[in-house]
Amino acid sequence: MAKARSIVEALCRAGITDLVGLPDNSSAALFSLLKDGGEPVIRLVTREGEAFAMAAGLWMGGRAPAVLIQNTGLLESGDSFRGTVQRMRVPLLCLITFRGYARLERVGPRPDKLDPHLLSRPDVDSAALLTEPTLHAWGLPFDYLHDEQDVPKVNAWVEKAHRLSGPVALLVTRNMT
Repeated sequence: MAKARSIVEALCRAGITDLVGLPDNSSAALFSLLKDGGEPVIRLVTREGEAFAMAAGLWMGGRAPAVLIQNTGLLESGDSFRGTVQRMRVPLLCLITFRGYARLERVGPRPDKLDPHLLSRPDVDSAALLTEPTLHAWGLPFDYLHDEQDVPKVNAWVEKAHRLSGPVALLVTRNMT
């Protein structure tokens, strides 16, 4: 598990000024750390799609935002993602908590093809099955943040977003502590 404090420190080192998102069980510890102020400034939204529009506005205003949402919310926010940060080429780090990752890992290798039977299995979270194919379809480069030793990827992926002049994602596969 990655420590929320380590991630916050990495975001600060990478120059992130604002963290836009909607708390979930996996990210609760990080949001709790930021609730009393400081950097990055926490910007809460009511729906994940709002996070991309807000991040784009912050970036246009000279800030350096990152987004923190759950994979289920990522699926909900496709049009907002496409119409703002992707189309505008906003250099944005998206931290995406990966609900269902552990269950998916227990099932075994990722299937080559998704079908209705697989997506309705009770032992697999369909959002987990759809996350990586959706990121590929949207052309959103991504990597994994599994534990504390992966936290340095935060800075590397913020730099990558700037090199690409566009959004990138780190999939947070375990709850932050």
